Amino acid sequence: RYLAEITKEVFSDCEANKYVMLEPRISIYGRNAKEWSTLAEWYCTNRLASPTVRWMVQIPRLYSVYKGLGLVNNFQDMLVNIFEPLFKVTLDPGSDRQLDTFLNQLTGFDCVDDESKLDRFTSADFPSPENWDLPDNP
Repeated sequence: RYLAEITKEVFSDCEANKYVMLEPRISIYGRNAKEWSTLAEWYCTNRLASPTVRWMVQIPRLYSVYKGLGLVNNFQDMLVNIFEPLFKVTLDPGSDRQLDTFLNQLTGFDCVDDESKLDRFTSADFPSPENWDLPDNP
């Protein structure tokens, strides 16, 4: 609630200035499929809609952490958790009205990682997501 209150205050300041637009980023992690509904409920309950704001969703590259904790079995699980709720609500907006409302304010996705780390694989080395059960990030 505290984050929502501060966010609404910033949005209000922007609405007072005709030429200011915001694109805040918020994370979806892919640990479970309920993250989207939780985010949408927070957005709607706290009335964070604003004519001067559109949202970006960050997806941190934390597969290796979730695999290590046993939260996902393979990379496919993470992809399903991230994208399946979006496909479902796109096909049936009534299945989650709050998520549908939030998605209408979403402009895009950003996959974020520690840029100082070197990638260990080339694209030719990647198995399909359902076969990626290695402990490393793809």
